[in-house]
Amino acid sequence: MSETPVTPAIKERAKKLWEDAGSPAGREDDYLEKARELAAFESNPGAGLEPVSEAVEDEAEKRFGRSVEEAKLQENLGEFPGLQRDQGDRESTPEK
Repeated sequence: MSETPVTPAIKERAKKLWEDAGSPAGREDDYLEKARELAAFESNPGAGLEPVSEAVEDEAEKRFGRSVEEAKLQENLGEFPGLQRDQGDRESTPEK
């Protein structure tokens, strides 16, 4: 991975970031690095993203503009007795 060279524009941005942070002593290099990273992100914004295959665009996305969950996923949305995390569960108390 190639580093972004330090240009006068990056130095100026680093100085502004440093001043905006209250000019902390001994931290100039940190802000120079931060300005360099910002410049790298701006020059290639998609660098950290993984490519998405065309297969993701299935028929539902084409028809509805969004993906649709499979109906099979709905089967597991019922009650889970004893877990006390579902809407139908009550606080379990000992019986007399």
